Amino acid sequence: MTSITFDSLGYVKKLEAAGFTRQQAEAQADALREQTEAQAAALQKALDRYDEASRKDLATRGDLQDVRTELKQDIQDVRLEMKSMEMRLLKWQIGLAAAIGSFMLAGFGTLAAVMAKGFGWLGF
Repeated sequence: MTSITFDSLGYVKKLEAAGFTRQQAEAQADALREQTEAQAAALQKALDRYDEASRKDLATRGDLQDVRTELKQDIQDVRLEMKSMEMRLLKWQIGLAAAIGSFMLAGFGTLAAVMAKGFGWLGF
């Protein structure tokens, strides 16, 4: 904190020159010095509270690095989940393709059998 100096001797001399007695001038100087010190202490206290409160909201480089690390880990987790999902989808696609192929073969076999019977009516 920058301290403010109060020239009480110079103040007393100015008051004496203006017609105050030495005792009155010293009493005025003491009162003014005490008031100035009290205001300076109150101001410093307020500034300290403000500074402390404003620093709580500031991110440090360490805070930013922590966030970056968390984001990298989250991205890595999402990529692993996507690969897992791709494999599950691929298994389903292969299974569905096999099932559809089986149904198609069965259908063609049934169609062929029906056609064979049907052509038998025609004498083929």
